[in-house]
Amino acid sequence: VQLQAYGGGSVQAGGSLRLSCAASGRTFSSYDMGWFRQAPGKERRFVASITWGGGSTYYADSVKGRFTISKDNAKNTVYLQMNSLKPEDTAVYFCAARATVISDYAYWGQGTQVTVSS
Repeated sequence: VQLQAYGGGSVQAGGSLRLSCAASGRTFSSYDMGWFRQAPGKERRFVASITWGGGSTYYADSVKGRFTISKDNAKNTVYLQMNSLKPEDTAVYFCAARATVISDYAYWGQGTQVTVSS
């Protein structure tokens, strides 16, 4: 599976962005997908994930109620809708795929920059 994330940009606090992650490969629909982010000088951290069929989603406490992850298997794309953005959401965002809920994320996209100004 090859992943390409896009949709980042610069917004003011309180604004919204939608990130997309396009995947290649016929088995995309069988993968759990996740979003991670890495702020300057910090480790990469989990943001959100969704199971292969879209039935279950998980979020980091810091984004609950503001971010929504979704998956369109017909379009081989996973989305991250980000609302009420805060300056602390500034980071490079990565999408990732894993074969099962207990597997490591084996496939990673290249990252897209999100910058939120106060």
